Amino acid sequence: MVLSEKYQLIQKLARDFAEAEIPSTLQDEIDQTGEYPQELLKKIASYGFYGIKAPKEYGGQGGDTLAYVLFIEQIARVSAVTSIYISGANSLGSGPLLLAGTEEQKQKYLGGVARGEMYPCFALTEPGAGSDAGGVVTSAVRDGDDWIINGRKAFITGAPIADFGIVFCKTDPSKGNKGITTFIVDLKLPGVSFGKPENKMGIIGCPTSDIVFEDVRVPDSARLGEVNQGFTNAMKTLDYGRLGVAAQSVGIAQACLEEAIKYAKERKQFGRPIAKFQAIQFMIADMATELEAARQLVYNGAVMKDLNDRQASMYCSMAKYFAAEAANRIASKALQIHGGYGYIKDYRIERLYRDVRINAIFEGTSQVQQMVISGALLK
Repeated sequence: MVLSEKYQLIQKLARDFAEAEIPSTLQDEIDQTGEYPQELLKKIASYGFYGIKAPKEYGGQGGDTLAYVLFIEQIARVSAVTSIYISGANSLGSGPLLLAGTEEQKQKYLGGVARGEMYPCFALTEPGAGSDAGGVVTSAVRDGDDWIINGRKAFITGAPIADFGIVFCKTDPSKGNKGITTFIVDLKLPGVSFGKPENKMGIIGCPTSDIVFEDVRVPDSARLGEVNQGFTNAMKTLDYGRLGVAAQSVGIAQACLEEAIKYAKERKQFGRPIAKFQAIQFMIADMATELEAARQLVYNGAVMKDLNDRQASMYCSMAKYFAAEAANRIASKALQIHGGYGYIKDYRIERLYRDVRINAIFEGTSQVQQMVISGALLK
Protein backbone atom coordinates (compact mmCIF):
# COMPACT_ATOMS: atom_id res chain seq x y z
CA MET A 1 0.00 0.00 0.00
CA VAL A 2 1.35 3.41 -1.02
CA LEU A 3 0.54 5.97 1.64
CA SER A 4 -0.57 9.49 0.79
CA GLU A 5 1.34 12.51 2.08
CA LYS A 6 -1.20 12.90 4.88
CA TYR A 7 -0.48 9.45 6.28
CA GLN A 8 3.26 9.82 5.78
CA LEU A 9 3.12 12.96 7.93
CA ILE A 10 1.30 11.01 10.65
CA GLN A 11 4.05 8.39 10.56
CA LYS A 12 6.71 11.08 10.79
CA LEU A 13 4.99 12.82 13.71
CA ALA A 14 4.85 9.59 15.72
CA ARG A 15 8.39 8.53 14.81
CA ASP A 16 9.89 11.94 15.60
CA PHE A 17 8.06 12.15 18.93
CA ALA A 18 9.10 8.65 20.00
CA GLU A 19 12.74 9.06 19.03
CA ALA A 20 13.02 12.47 20.71
CA GLU A 21 11.05 11.81 23.90
CA ILE A 22 11.69 8.12 24.69
CA PRO A 23 15.46 7.52 24.52
CA SER A 24 16.90 4.08 25.28
CA THR A 25 18.24 5.30 28.64
CA LEU A 26 14.70 6.21 29.73
CA GLN A 27 13.40 2.85 28.55
CA ASP A 28 16.08 1.07 30.58
CA GLU A 29 15.05 3.08 33.63
CA ILE A 30 11.36 2.20 33.14
CA ASP A 31 12.27 -1.47 32.74
CA GLN A 32 14.29 -1.43 35.97
CA THR A 33 11.89 0.54 38.15
CA GLY A 34 8.55 -0.48 36.65
CA GLU A 35 7.49 3.17 36.79
CA TYR A 36 6.48 5.17 33.72
CA PRO A 37 7.29 8.91 34.00
CA GLN A 38 4.16 10.94 34.71
CA GLU A 39 5.69 13.91 32.91
CA LEU A 40 5.85 11.89 29.69
CA LEU A 41 2.25 10.73 30.05
CA LYS A 42 1.25 14.39 30.45
CA LYS A 43 3.24 15.31 27.36
CA ILE A 44 1.52 12.55 25.37
CA ALA A 45 -1.80 14.01 26.53
CA SER A 46 -0.79 17.57 25.62
CA TYR A 47 -0.04 16.44 22.04
CA GLY A 48 -3.52 14.94 21.76
CA PHE A 49 -2.29 11.41 21.19
CA TYR A 50 -4.95 9.86 23.44
CA GLY A 51 -7.60 11.20 21.08
CA ILE A 52 -6.31 10.18 17.66
CA LYS A 53 -9.60 8.51 16.73
CA ALA A 54 -11.97 10.61 18.82
CA PRO A 55 -14.15 13.04 16.83
CA LYS A 56 -13.09 16.66 16.93
CA GLU A 57 -16.33 17.72 18.64
CA TYR A 58 -15.16 15.76 21.69
CA GLY A 59 -11.66 17.20 21.69
CA GLY A 60 -10.06 14.49 19.58
CA GLN A 61 -8.07 14.56 16.36
CA GLY A 62 -10.78 13.00 14.22
CA GLY A 63 -8.40 10.48 12.68
CA ASP A 64 -9.45 7.24 11.00
CA THR A 65 -8.38 3.69 11.81
CA LEU A 66 -5.49 3.74 9.32
CA ALA A 67 -4.07 6.86 11.01
CA TYR A 68 -4.38 5.07 14.36
CA VAL A 69 -2.47 1.93 13.31
CA LEU A 70 0.23 3.95 11.54
CA PHE A 71 0.74 5.97 14.70
CA ILE A 72 0.85 2.95 17.01
CA GLU A 73 3.31 1.16 14.72
CA GLN A 74 5.81 4.01 14.86
CA ILE A 75 5.53 4.45 18.63
CA ALA A 76 5.92 0.69 19.23
CA ARG A 77 9.03 0.63 17.04
CA VAL A 78 10.69 2.77 19.71
CA SER A 79 8.80 1.83 22.89
CA ALA A 80 6.27 -0.99 23.15
CA VAL A 81 5.02 0.08 26.58
CA THR A 82 4.34 3.63 25.39
CA SER A 83 2.26 2.27 22.53
CA ILE A 84 0.14 0.38 25.10
CA TYR A 85 -0.86 3.64 26.80
CA ILE A 86 -1.78 5.33 23.52
CA SER A 87 -3.52 2.33 22.00
CA GLY A 88 -5.55 1.63 25.15
CA ALA A 89 -6.98 5.13 25.18
CA ASN A 90 -7.80 5.08 21.47
CA SER A 91 -9.27 1.59 21.18
CA LEU A 92 -10.68 -0.35 24.13
CA GLY A 93 -10.99 2.72 26.33
CA SER A 94 -12.96 4.81 23.85
CA GLY A 95 -14.48 2.30 21.40
CA PRO A 96 -17.48 1.35 23.58
CA LEU A 97 -18.23 5.04 24.18
CA LEU A 98 -18.23 5.76 20.45
CA LEU A 99 -20.45 2.76 19.78
CA ALA A 100 -23.02 3.09 22.52
CA GLY A 101 -22.46 6.22 24.58
CA THR A 102 -25.06 8.89 25.14
CA GLU A 103 -24.16 12.44 24.21
CA GLU A 104 -23.55 13.23 27.88
CA GLN A 105 -21.29 10.16 28.28
CA LYS A 106 -19.31 11.04 25.17
CA GLN A 107 -18.82 14.63 26.27
CA LYS A 108 -17.65 13.62 29.74
CA TYR A 109 -15.69 10.41 29.21
CA LEU A 110 -14.68 10.30 25.55
CA GLY A 111 -13.82 13.98 25.69
CA GLY A 112 -12.01 13.49 28.99
CA VAL A 113 -9.82 10.77 27.50
CA ALA A 114 -9.16 12.68 24.27
CA ARG A 115 -8.09 15.76 26.21
CA GLY A 116 -5.89 13.72 28.54
CA GLU A 117 -7.97 14.58 31.61
CA MET A 118 -9.01 10.96 32.26
CA TYR A 119 -7.54 7.56 31.57
CA PRO A 120 -9.76 4.51 30.92
CA CYS A 121 -9.45 0.76 31.26
CA PHE A 122 -11.41 -2.05 29.62
CA ALA A 123 -12.59 -4.52 32.24
CA LEU A 124 -13.82 -7.66 30.50
CA THR A 125 -11.43 -10.49 31.46
CA GLU A 126 -12.00 -12.41 34.70
CA PRO A 127 -10.14 -15.21 36.51
CA GLY A 128 -12.51 -17.72 34.90
CA ALA A 129 -13.32 -15.83 31.70
CA GLY A 130 -10.38 -15.21 29.38
CA SER A 131 -10.80 -16.58 25.88
CA ASP A 132 -14.40 -17.38 26.87
CA ALA A 133 -15.32 -13.72 27.21
CA GLY A 134 -19.00 -14.55 27.49
CA GLY A 135 -18.32 -16.48 30.68
CA VAL A 136 -18.06 -13.40 32.92
CA VAL A 137 -19.71 -13.77 36.32
CA THR A 138 -19.28 -10.23 37.67
CA SER A 139 -22.89 -9.25 38.35
CA ALA A 140 -24.93 -6.08 38.19
CA VAL A 141 -28.29 -6.22 39.98
CA ARG A 142 -30.92 -3.52 39.59
CA ASP A 143 -31.80 -1.67 42.81
CA GLY A 144 -34.29 1.09 42.11
CA ASP A 145 -32.57 3.69 39.95
CA ASP A 146 -29.14 2.16 40.64
CA TRP A 147 -27.19 -1.00 39.92
CA ILE A 148 -25.11 -2.95 42.45
CA ILE A 149 -21.94 -4.49 41.01
CA ASN A 150 -20.07 -7.43 42.55
CA GLY A 151 -17.23 -9.45 41.12
CA ARG A 152 -13.59 -9.53 40.11
CA LYS A 153 -11.83 -8.63 36.88
CA ALA A 154 -8.35 -9.93 36.05
CA PHE A 155 -5.34 -8.86 33.96
CA ILE A 156 -6.79 -5.39 33.39
CA THR A 157 -4.21 -3.25 31.61
CA GLY A 158 -3.80 0.16 33.21
CA ALA A 159 -6.30 -0.56 36.00
CA PRO A 160 -4.28 0.95 38.89
CA ILE A 161 -3.90 4.27 37.06
CA ALA A 162 -7.32 4.43 35.40
CA ASP A 163 -9.97 6.97 36.38
CA PHE A 164 -12.85 4.88 35.08
CA GLY A 165 -13.45 1.41 33.77
CA ILE A 166 -15.63 0.09 30.97
CA VAL A 167 -16.99 -2.85 33.00
CA PHE A 168 -18.90 -5.80 31.60
CA CYS A 169 -21.38 -7.45 33.96
CA LYS A 170 -23.93 -10.22 33.87
CA THR A 171 -27.39 -8.71 34.26
CA ASP A 172 -29.25 -11.86 33.17
CA PRO A 173 -27.22 -15.00 33.92
CA SER A 174 -29.82 -17.20 32.21
CA LYS A 175 -28.97 -15.69 28.81
CA GLY A 176 -25.20 -16.35 28.74
CA ASN A 177 -23.35 -13.82 26.62
CA LYS A 178 -26.71 -12.28 25.64
CA GLY A 179 -27.18 -11.29 29.28
CA ILE A 180 -24.16 -8.95 29.58
CA THR A 181 -24.48 -5.19 30.14
CA THR A 182 -21.75 -2.54 30.08
CA PHE A 183 -21.23 0.13 32.73
CA ILE A 184 -18.93 3.13 33.08
CA VAL A 185 -17.59 2.80 36.61
CA ASP A 186 -15.71 5.51 38.48
CA LEU A 187 -12.82 3.55 39.98
CA LYS A 188 -12.70 5.84 43.01
CA LEU A 189 -16.15 4.71 44.17
CA PRO A 190 -16.59 2.96 47.54
CA GLY A 191 -16.25 -0.80 47.14
CA VAL A 192 -13.71 -0.66 44.30
CA SER A 193 -10.25 -2.03 45.08
CA PHE A 194 -7.29 -3.35 43.12
CA GLY A 195 -5.12 -6.41 43.32
CA LYS A 196 -1.34 -6.11 43.45
CA PRO A 197 0.09 -5.13 40.05
CA GLU A 198 1.29 -8.23 38.21
CA ASN A 199 5.02 -8.88 37.98
CA LYS A 200 5.13 -9.24 34.21
CA MET A 201 7.63 -10.61 31.73
CA GLY A 202 7.38 -7.61 29.40
CA ILE A 203 5.70 -4.26 28.66
CA ILE A 204 6.97 -3.19 32.06
CA GLY A 205 5.87 0.29 33.07
CA CYS A 206 2.17 -0.09 32.34
CA PRO A 207 0.57 -1.67 35.42
CA THR A 208 -1.79 -4.62 35.09
CA SER A 209 -3.96 -5.78 37.97
CA ASP A 210 -7.25 -7.24 39.15
CA ILE A 211 -10.18 -4.97 39.97
CA VAL A 212 -12.51 -6.06 42.78
CA PHE A 213 -16.09 -4.78 43.03
CA GLU A 214 -17.85 -5.20 46.37
CA ASP A 215 -21.39 -3.82 46.43
CA VAL A 216 -20.40 -0.95 44.17
CA ARG A 217 -23.43 1.25 43.55
CA VAL A 218 -23.68 3.06 40.22
CA PRO A 219 -26.61 5.05 38.81
CA ASP A 220 -28.49 3.86 35.73
CA SER A 221 -26.96 6.84 33.92
CA ALA A 222 -23.65 4.93 34.16
CA ARG A 223 -25.06 2.15 31.98
CA LEU A 224 -23.37 2.17 28.56
CA GLY A 225 -25.81 1.05 25.88
CA GLU A 226 -28.86 -1.13 26.24
CA VAL A 227 -29.36 -3.75 28.93
CA ASN A 228 -28.02 -7.16 27.85
CA GLN A 229 -26.31 -5.73 24.74
CA GLY A 230 -22.83 -5.40 26.22
CA PHE A 231 -21.26 -8.47 24.63
CA THR A 232 -21.98 -7.24 21.10
CA ASN A 233 -20.34 -3.89 21.84
CA ALA A 234 -17.34 -5.66 23.40
CA MET A 235 -16.76 -7.75 20.29
CA LYS A 236 -17.02 -4.74 17.98
CA THR A 237 -14.60 -2.82 20.19
CA LEU A 238 -12.10 -5.68 20.16
CA ASP A 239 -11.62 -5.18 16.42
CA TYR A 240 -9.87 -1.88 17.20
CA GLY A 241 -7.92 -3.41 20.08
CA ARG A 242 -6.75 -6.25 17.84
CA LEU A 243 -5.64 -3.84 15.14
CA GLY A 244 -3.75 -1.90 17.80
CA VAL A 245 -1.94 -5.05 18.93
CA ALA A 246 -1.24 -5.95 15.30
CA ALA A 247 0.26 -2.51 14.72
CA GLN A 248 2.35 -2.87 17.88
CA SER A 249 3.57 -6.22 16.57
CA VAL A 250 4.68 -4.63 13.31
CA GLY A 251 6.46 -1.82 15.12
CA ILE A 252 8.31 -4.15 17.48
CA ALA A 253 9.19 -6.49 14.61
CA GLN A 254 10.58 -3.54 12.65
CA ALA A 255 12.81 -2.67 15.61
CA CYS A 256 13.95 -6.29 15.85
CA LEU A 257 14.86 -6.36 12.17
CA GLU A 258 16.79 -3.10 12.47
CA GLU A 259 18.70 -4.37 15.50
CA ALA A 260 19.52 -7.65 13.74
CA ILE A 261 20.83 -5.91 10.60
CA LYS A 262 22.91 -3.49 12.65
CA TYR A 263 24.43 -6.26 14.76
CA ALA A 264 25.06 -8.54 11.76
CA LYS A 265 27.09 -5.82 10.06
CA GLU A 266 29.14 -5.09 13.19
CA ARG A 267 29.76 -8.55 14.63
CA LYS A 268 32.74 -10.37 13.13
CA GLN A 269 33.40 -14.10 13.21
CA PHE A 270 35.86 -16.13 11.16
CA GLY A 271 37.44 -12.89 9.96
CA ARG A 272 34.38 -11.19 8.51
CA PRO A 273 31.02 -9.67 9.51
CA ILE A 274 28.39 -12.33 10.13
CA ALA A 275 26.21 -10.47 7.60
CA LYS A 276 28.45 -12.06 4.95
CA PHE A 277 27.24 -15.55 5.85
CA GLN A 278 24.32 -16.92 3.86
CA ALA A 279 22.67 -18.41 6.95
CA ILE A 280 22.35 -14.92 8.45
CA GLN A 281 21.36 -13.36 5.14
CA PHE A 282 18.50 -15.82 4.68
CA MET A 283 17.26 -15.30 8.24
CA ILE A 284 17.12 -11.55 7.61
CA ALA A 285 15.36 -12.09 4.28
CA ASP A 286 12.72 -14.21 5.99
CA MET A 287 12.28 -11.63 8.75
CA ALA A 288 11.85 -8.75 6.31
CA THR A 289 9.37 -10.67 4.15
CA GLU A 290 7.19 -11.71 7.09
CA LEU A 291 7.30 -8.18 8.45
CA GLU A 292 6.09 -6.67 5.18
CA ALA A 293 3.30 -9.24 4.87
CA ALA A 294 2.18 -8.43 8.42
CA ARG A 295 2.31 -4.70 7.76
CA GLN A 296 0.10 -4.97 4.68
CA LEU A 297 -2.42 -7.14 6.55
CA VAL A 298 -2.62 -4.52 9.30
CA TYR A 299 -3.10 -1.63 6.89
CA ASN A 300 -5.70 -3.62 4.96
CA GLY A 301 -7.59 -4.46 8.16
CA ALA A 302 -7.66 -0.77 9.11
CA VAL A 303 -9.01 0.23 5.69
CA MET A 304 -11.66 -2.52 5.81
CA LYS A 305 -12.74 -1.26 9.25
CA ASP A 306 -12.98 2.31 7.98
CA LEU A 307 -15.04 1.11 5.01
CA ASN A 308 -17.32 -0.77 7.42
CA ASP A 309 -16.83 -3.87 5.31
CA ARG A 310 -19.01 -6.77 6.46
CA GLN A 311 -15.90 -8.94 6.77
CA ALA A 312 -13.91 -6.29 8.66
CA SER A 313 -13.79 -8.31 11.89
CA MET A 314 -12.26 -11.24 10.04
CA TYR A 315 -9.61 -8.99 8.48
CA CYS A 316 -8.81 -7.50 11.90
CA SER A 317 -8.36 -10.99 13.35
CA MET A 318 -6.20 -12.02 10.40
CA ALA A 319 -4.00 -8.99 10.96
CA LYS A 320 -3.73 -9.61 14.70
CA TYR A 321 -3.09 -13.35 14.32
CA PHE A 322 -0.46 -13.12 11.60
CA ALA A 323 1.31 -9.99 12.83
CA ALA A 324 1.62 -11.24 16.43
CA GLU A 325 2.93 -14.67 15.41
CA ALA A 326 5.26 -13.19 12.80
CA ALA A 327 6.62 -10.63 15.27
CA ASN A 328 7.43 -13.40 17.74
CA ARG A 329 9.27 -15.35 15.04
CA ILE A 330 11.14 -12.23 13.95
CA ALA A 331 12.13 -11.39 17.52
CA SER A 332 13.37 -14.94 18.05
CA LYS A 333 15.51 -14.83 14.91
CA ALA A 334 16.85 -11.39 15.79
CA LEU A 335 17.92 -12.63 19.21
CA GLN A 336 19.48 -15.73 17.63
CA ILE A 337 21.54 -13.52 15.32
CA HIS A 338 22.83 -11.71 18.41
CA GLY A 339 23.91 -15.03 19.91
CA GLY A 340 24.82 -14.88 23.60
CA TYR A 341 24.74 -11.10 23.60
CA GLY A 342 21.04 -11.19 22.77
CA TYR A 343 20.38 -12.86 26.11
CA ILE A 344 21.94 -9.97 28.01
CA LYS A 345 19.95 -6.93 29.13
CA ASP A 346 22.63 -4.58 27.82
CA TYR A 347 21.30 -5.28 24.33
CA ARG A 348 17.96 -3.88 23.23
CA ILE A 349 16.85 -7.11 21.58
CA GLU A 350 16.43 -8.74 25.00
CA ARG A 351 13.63 -6.29 25.93
CA LEU A 352 12.04 -6.45 22.48
CA TYR A 353 11.92 -10.25 22.74
CA ARG A 354 10.14 -10.03 26.11
CA ASP A 355 7.80 -7.23 25.10
CA VAL A 356 6.46 -8.89 21.97
CA ARG A 357 5.51 -12.18 23.61
CA ILE A 358 2.22 -10.83 25.00
CA ASN A 359 0.99 -9.85 21.55
CA ALA A 360 -0.02 -13.42 20.71
CA ILE A 361 -2.02 -13.55 23.97
CA PHE A 362 -3.87 -10.34 24.81
CA GLU A 363 -6.88 -8.99 22.88
CA GLY A 364 -7.64 -12.62 22.09
CA THR A 365 -5.03 -15.34 21.78
CA SER A 366 -3.86 -16.53 18.38
CA GLN A 367 -6.16 -19.51 18.80
CA VAL A 368 -9.16 -17.23 19.38
CA GLN A 369 -8.26 -15.35 16.20
CA GLN A 370 -8.25 -18.66 14.33
CA MET A 371 -11.74 -19.28 15.70
CA VAL A 372 -12.93 -15.87 14.50
CA ILE A 373 -11.39 -16.30 11.05
CA SER A 374 -12.65 -19.82 10.48
CA GLY A 375 -16.07 -18.90 11.90
CA ALA A 376 -16.41 -16.06 9.38
CA LEU A 377 -15.39 -18.31 6.50
CA LEU A 378 -17.54 -21.28 7.44
CA LYS A 379 -20.82 -19.47 8.16
